Amino acid sequence: MAVFPSTAGAQQAERRLRNSGRGDGRSPAGGAGAGAKGGRRSQRAAYLFIAPIALGFLVFYIWPLLETFWFSFTSFGAFGGNSWVGGENYERVVRDVTVGRALGNTVLYMVMGLMTLPVAIVLAELMNRRGLRGVPVYRALYFMPFVTLPAAVGLVWNWLYNGDFGMVNEALSWIGVDGRYWVSDPSTAVYAIGIVMIWSHIGYYLIIFTAGVKAIPRDYYEAAEIDGAGPLRRFFRITLPLLSPSIFFASVICVINSLQQFDLIFVMMSPENPALGETQSIVTLFFKWAFDENSQGAAAALAFLLMLLIAALTYLQFRFQKRWVHYA
Repeated sequence: MAVFPSTAGAQQAERRLRNSGRGDGRSPAGGAGAGAKGGRRSQRAAYLFIAPIALGFLVFYIWPLLETFWFSFTSFGAFGGNSWVGGENYERVVRDVTVGRALGNTVLYMVMGLMTLPVAIVLAELMNRRGLRGVPVYRALYFMPFVTLPAAVGLVWNWLYNGDFGMVNEALSWIGVDGRYWVSDPSTAVYAIGIVMIWSHIGYYLIIFTAGVKAIPRDYYEAAEIDGAGPLRRFFRITLPLLSPSIFFASVICVINSLQQFDLIFVMMSPENPALGETQSIVTLFFKWAFDENSQGAAAALAFLLMLLIAALTYLQFRFQKRWVHYA
């Protein structure tokens, strides 16, 4: 026969357990109070650590953004001061023919910048081959142009592109091709700058894709090789799908950087260059309006619209990433 404790005995055991909790200060109420105090203390510490970054973000990003938006509705005088002009600056941006030409050049720079990614992917795949010697040397050589100042890169390539004594024309003469004035010819200047842009950024994306390729387990390649898959099939069925997160990240960075292209154009294209108008980007046009023509209000409107364009393209990239990005 089962023996059940009496109700009085159960109440006495419960009372003893409650008293023992009071004696060592670990009552439910006390524990909750201590936990709440500890949580508030942790929150204050977290806010203190976040404060410098948040303050810098507000001062150097949010405030300039709001100020630029305000300036886009004003006109600056020759001796300082600004006055409200409403949407006149945006009307100028929409109607000005040079803005459309600069926008087309900017989109072309973006397309040429995206061409850097497949080149870097192929190089990363080749450098990941077993038995290849001197890989660190190759990486350093490819990465050096990226860390070189754009002004130095532009000056060197101006010498290489020189129509009279440049090495590019000299190399073409060896195979019987007549050279030309690459940077001064309006039909080739924008592509000449695009080639320099691709050359100078390959190293950055090469480092990203090399790390992504190394993160792919070798078991996948070994299993595919056992099944009879060749190098191309392994590349398109294993490497590219598993490298898609790295490709997505690189494409976002590439689009943002290409739309803000300024340094190479400013250095390689002198003001008297006849092809200057055919190579002008949105940022170089912003510089011209703001500092050469003293039209800071119109320049602010142009910069704000460029920011909206970058934000829209970045949003679309994130919006459609689920269709082609595969996370292991």
